[in-house]
Amino acid sequence: MGRIFSSKCQSQKRLDGQVAIVTGCNTGIGKYTALDLAKRGAHVVMACRSIERAEAAAKDICSIVPKAELEIMKLDLSSLESVREFCKEFSSSHKTLHLLINNAGVLMNSHSVTVDGFETHFGTNHLGHFLLTMLLLPILIQSGPSRIINVSSLGHTYCDSLFFDDINMEKNYDPWTAYGRSKLANILFTLELAKRLEGTEVKTVSLHPGVVYTEISRDLVTSKAFSFIWFVGLLQKFGSWFLKTPEQGAQTTLFCALDDSIQSGLYYDDCAVANPSETAKNSELARELWEKSKELVQLGDFDPFSELSLK
Repeated sequence: MGRIFSSKCQSQKRLDGQVAIVTGCNTGIGKYTALDLAKRGAHVVMACRSIERAEAAAKDICSIVPKAELEIMKLDLSSLESVREFCKEFSSSHKTLHLLINNAGVLMNSHSVTVDGFETHFGTNHLGHFLLTMLLLPILIQSGPSRIINVSSLGHTYCDSLFFDDINMEKNYDPWTAYGRSKLANILFTLELAKRLEGTEVKTVSLHPGVVYTEISRDLVTSKAFSFIWFVGLLQKFGSWFLKTPEQGAQTTLFCALDDSIQSGLYYDDCAVANPSETAKNSELARELWEKSKELVQLGDFDPFSELSLK
């Protein structure tokens, strides 16, 4: 745990000529993921909501990797229109995609909704990435072997329901439950996606990066969502020591993106296969989430497994 006990991705694989998308990579785990991929020669698309912050992160990366192939593209996962625009722009300028790393995530203090009217955690952490992945699947399949990495969290254990009867959680809302639901959805989406990708050269996995000292964890100390006052005090005083650094937190993402041993559909933690909650292994719930998500993002008759190009 933390800085003392943390596994490291040992892969020496080069990624020259390969294209990778990393969402939310202007800071934290995503930034170190983008840095590592750039070191390996990948063309890294930094898909971020803030162009200004992405440019600052790119400057930092280039100071370490002067010849880094970085491309900044605007992507606001809380807006389905933004996701669609991103995919259209990407497909018009790229013919291949080898790595899609769905890293971005939010943790809110109170109930809110996205511009499309969805509870913010579910709308951003799950639906935004669901639509992004679905629209990019044709090019991922054509580019195989390729991988889809969904960054979830141990926080998925905070919730054992997807609240289909109250999709915006307007009854008895709790931020931790809402966050947990979105992370549970990440794992269930991966489970169903892996089944549908059988017979292709695309693998998909989900993962817990560890308890990482990032902007989200630092924000917890002032968050109304965090009710354990004694633990908040520990975070304030010792957080930088017993939590992983962002670089350490990126190791499982990199392992899943690079290691030849990964098995599609599984959940990883600390660079190894891990056991998610029983709810996260429910294949029927995963199928139901898939169908509900298609309906919510209004995919209609679009079939990513048969489409030869993005619409």
